[in-house]
Order: sequence, then C-alpha cells, then structure tokens
Amino acid sequence: MTLSVLVVDDDATVRETLVEFFETFGHTARAAGTATDARRMAAEHAPDVVLLDLRLPDASGLVLLDALRADDPDVGVIVLSGFADVRSTVGAMQRGAVDVLEKPVDLEALAAAVQRASERGRLRQELAVLRARDRQTEADSAAASRTLPRTFAELIELAARNPDAPVLLQGETGTGKGYVARQIHDRSERRDAPFVEINCASLTSTFFESELFGHERGAFTDARTAKRGLLEVAGSGTVFLDEVAEMPLEVQPKLLKVIEEHAFRRLGGTTSLRSSARLVVATNEPLAAAVEARRFRADLYYRLQVLTILLPPLRERREEIPVLARALLPRGAQLGDAAEQALLAYPWPGNIRELRNTLWRASILAEGGLIAPSHLGLTSASDRGESLASDPNSVRTLADAERDAIAAALAAAGDNRTRAAELLGIARSTLVEKLKRLSLDR
Repeated sequence: MTLSVLVVDDDATVRETLVEFFETFGHTARAAGTATDARRMAAEHAPDVVLLDLRLPDASGLVLLDALRADDPDVGVIVLSGFADVRSTVGAMQRGAVDVLEKPVDLEALAAAVQRASERGRLRQELAVLRARDRQTEADSAAASRTLPRTFAELIELAARNPDAPVLLQGETGTGKGYVARQIHDRSERRDAPFVEINCASLTSTFFESELFGHERGAFTDARTAKRGLLEVAGSGTVFLDEVAEMPLEVQPKLLKVIEEHAFRRLGGTTSLRSSARLVVATNEPLAAAVEARRFRADLYYRLQVLTILLPPLRERREEIPVLARALLPRGAQLGDAAEQALLAYPWPGNIRELRNTLWRASILAEGGLIAPSHLGLTSASDRGESLASDPNSVRTLADAERDAIAAALAAAGDNRTRAAELLGIARSTLVEKLKRLSLDR
C-alpha cells in the first residue's frame, strides 16, 4: 500500500535521508524544516504519517503535534527525539503520538513504526465509515437476503471468489442491492479492508469527484485543507457506487482509468496515486439504456459488466413475502393472517423498502396488538379503480399525490431529507427540487 509520509526536522541531512529511504519503498515522501511549513504541507497533502522532531526553530514539536491532530485526527504521528526522556515521551503519547523513537533512529524499526501508524489510521477511518452507514438499511437488506434464491447465493460466492473483477448489480429501487454489495465484500479476501459507498446521484460533479478521488487544498472554493477520497480510504477494500447510471459524464473517464490503470489523481492534484480497491456498482435502470441515451460511456459500461447480477422485484418473489415480513417486523409486533394475505395481494412497487416502512407504520397503529389489514393501509389496483369509477370527484391531481407522498416521507423520516429521498426512491437533489417546486421547502 502506497503511503504519504511527511518528515518534519530542522536537520536537512535527516530530512533528505528519510525522504530517500521512504521513496525506495514506493511511498510519497515530503519534508519540512519548520512547524509553519509542516502544518501548511499537512493541510495541502494530507499525509498518512508524520515523522516529527520535537525541537523545531519556530515552535515546540508538542505544540505542532496538537495542531496536526486537530487538523486531521486520523494522521499517525511518530515523534523522533534526540533528547528522549520520560516527560517528553509521556507528553507526546498523551497528545496522540502513536510512537516515540530516539535518534539516531534505526531505519528498520522506523519502517515498522510507520506501517503500524498507517494501519492504525486506516482502522480509524474504516470505523468511522462503518458508524456512518445507515444501520437500519443494512438490517432491512439482511432480512431480505434470507429469501434470496439459491442462484443469487451462487453468484455472490462467484463474485467473492474473484475479488478483482468489477461487479454490476441491477434491480429496482429497494431490492437489496446495497446488501448484496456488502455480502460480496464480506465473503471475499478483501473482508478485512474497508467497505465504502457513495451515491452517484446525490452530489454535484465537483463534490462527487472530491468524495471519490479526494482533493488538494485550494482545489475549489471550500477546499481549505486536503482530503482523502474514498478510493484512498478503501485501500485494498471495496468501493460501492450506487445509482452509477447517474454518474456525471465528466467523471466517467477518470473512473475508467482507475479500472484500467489502477491510478487516479486528487481533484486539483498533480501526483498520481495508486488504487487497489475493488469496484461494485449498482443501478436501478439498465446501463445499456443509459449508453444509448449518451448519458453513460460505452467503454466504461463494458468494463463494469464483467459480472452482472440481476435482482428481481418483490412482486416476482411473492412467495417470499411472508418470510420477509416476519423478518422485518419491529420487535414485539405480530402479523395477523388477514394482514398477511393483504401483503400477498399488494404489488409492492417500492419493493422491500416499501414493505419495511409499511410494517413499521402498521406496528405503530396497532399499538402492540395484532396487525390487521386496516393497519397496513394498502389498496389493490382493482380497489382503486372501482373507487374512482364510483366517485370521479375522488380523483386527485398528480401534484397533490406527489405533495402528499413527499409530506408522508418527510414525516416518516423525521424531516431528514436524505432519509426521505431514500424512502421515495429518488435522489436527495431531486427531492430538494420538488420541495421548492411544490412550495414545501418552508
């Protein structure tokens, strides 16, 4: 794994020696002779590890250590001291240094310490990503997996046994594509490395590129410090790109380069970085249609479809609905036989996600009792047709129906727009636009 190392020492010979030493391992190494230069370079290049001398001409090394950790809590700092004593060692460790080595330093010991520091930072990043993930969505998808057909299990295992091949997951919104992506990762030899994900439809081109590739300081207006992208955070793990058909056209050639050359640059950067991450992508529309519409590059499409897994909608897996419903029911809720029959009769356009939300709402309305059909709030297509035929005045405009659906989703999501967009099966940016158009943003 290629690392970025910053050497901070007032001795030019030490700086040159250590930079050359780490460059022989293929790492990117830079050097600074003062605390001021060190903090600036750390902000510009976001190093993985900083080698820090405690005696600097313009500031104490311990003060700089505090500043570096405040700017980037994930950076690994190794203190190199020519006058190591108990007080300075304890002070450095209390401030977050991962190691303290005494000069003259043994290069083999230093290389091992740098590797440990970078691994510690990687684990912190992975933990942050895991905590940020929507645990409820993962639990819902896990429940869905219990009824996946055997052919799906075989395809997942095939993808897991070939950890370098890109995987394309295709299916309607709410069919469990995110869960399948995670299963492919967890069952592969990459399981101990991070699994990171990004929604291609949720960000503008610039911010999407920043999330995926990272950016250097000053790359755009708000880029006050350098930032690692998900390709760097993933390391040798898996990057999951959801709604890949919505990826900005200008970013697609850069993703193609990652697949073909395993190389990329941060936004605003000039240094080529290496990526060994595996790509798993998902779409709720056929990518071939996006290619025909000239919204998606054909060459990228061909590289992504090495292994394609199709996830059928819930209406084509109707016999699995009772098992799914019992798995998705909130704790303590009970489903009556009549309610189960109502679930079987409904077409589920929102798939597993809609099923979960329906059961959640029904369990609240049932107030601890047996869930009945009235609690589900479902109507069949024939029922809706008969109602409209008997009372033409009951027909609502599409705008009214859309307004009600958005209001209900926001209420269910506690006014969290990202979550509401997921419930509606649309991108957050689309939801924001609809809120403005329907005067609901106030």
